[in-house]
Amino acid sequence: MMIPTTRLTLLLVFPLVLGLCILGDPSLLWPMLATDAAILVLAGADALLGRHALVRVDRNAPLVFSVGRQNRVQITLRSRSRRKLVVWCKDDLFDGAETTDLPLRVELAGNSIATVAYNLRPTRRGDYALGDHFVRYATPLGLWQRQQRISANLPLRVYPDVTQVRTFDLLAKQDRQYALVRAARLRGGESEFERLREYLRDDEFRHIDWKATARRQKIISREFQIERNQNLFFLVDCGRLMTAETLGLSHMDHALNALLMVSHVAARTGDQVGLLAFDKKVRAFLAPAGGARATTRVIQASYSLHADLTESNYDAAFDALMVRLRKRSLVVLFTQVIDEASAKVLEKRMRQLAPRHLPLCVLFRDRELDAQVSGKKIAVEDSPSDLYDRAAAADLLTWRKRVVRRLEAGGSLVLDVAPDALTPSLVKRYLEVKARQLL
Repeated sequence: MMIPTTRLTLLLVFPLVLGLCILGDPSLLWPMLATDAAILVLAGADALLGRHALVRVDRNAPLVFSVGRQNRVQITLRSRSRRKLVVWCKDDLFDGAETTDLPLRVELAGNSIATVAYNLRPTRRGDYALGDHFVRYATPLGLWQRQQRISANLPLRVYPDVTQVRTFDLLAKQDRQYALVRAARLRGGESEFERLREYLRDDEFRHIDWKATARRQKIISREFQIERNQNLFFLVDCGRLMTAETLGLSHMDHALNALLMVSHVAARTGDQVGLLAFDKKVRAFLAPAGGARATTRVIQASYSLHADLTESNYDAAFDALMVRLRKRSLVVLFTQVIDEASAKVLEKRMRQLAPRHLPLCVLFRDRELDAQVSGKKIAVEDSPSDLYDRAAAADLLTWRKRVVRRLEAGGSLVLDVAPDALTPSLVKRYLEVKARQLL
């Protein structure tokens, strides 16, 4: 495909001017026609010279992308021309992919290779593909831009945020396990002795081993390992309230990011991880399992799940859970409630769960709602509508606090947290449960 350039447009101005001058001097007709013919021949020759494809494109990208993160895609361009080319390159992206880096501008010397990259941010999980390449470069005389479509197809999967897992592994390799949540002090109780080590300032005095202290002439403390082979089970609400977005990600995406990180931490501590996703019915079930592939199993079971605009059926989810999950487990429910009817159903089912399992309910706070209540003081210039909005926000937050208290009174743990702060808060709460031996 040939696209006229500014240079060709300016050349066409000359015959246009001559055409206007013919009105006053008819003898300019032949010069005008000669100019038209010359430009036509020149443009045709330039298009003919630039008909061959001169650029080859290769793409290198990971097969697994993280939702909500900048993922790097590398493009290699190879020139087959002996002249210098200025190439504009663009990729055919999938729905839900965002980037501000395209198109890319690349200068290629004769018969050279250049490698460039752009960052791609997916906003939805699932199976996708990066499509064809589109490149543009000038013809030899610069009268045309040749646009070339290069067929390409790169299948990929958009998973929950796997980059945070890699960060955790890097810290662990540096012997800084749990550094992300400052949880190094959250060791086990007193049932499983692990080792003796030098006393740290935040250790309890009752953990000091006085015999070892006397032998080594420095204070030695006993360390106890966290109990292993316990069950961690996730209940993920995929109903309409989980479609709400914070920082460009839905509440469900924030839940899956946190779920993935906690699953990885649990697998490293020797626990088993399972999953049940639901909206009006059970959407997915993954029996608890441990080992090195526990996190991978959770990713594969959840990456294509999306929140749907349907009402959540707590009864169907909890009935399926009670039938399929026999061993005592820490059951983490990610959900959201905004009305009394659904809150009462949730409280009832969580209370029924408490004798057999340890329930932990994760509710998502609304930062805008919090800011509306905790903002500036009431002023004379505030309009009645502003005062009404703040009063309504305060009433809703007060109701949420009552729901949290009722859940806790029914035997559930509650984590009421903003979506963007969920991951470190949930990891810390999980480690606290392990350290306090609540299971």
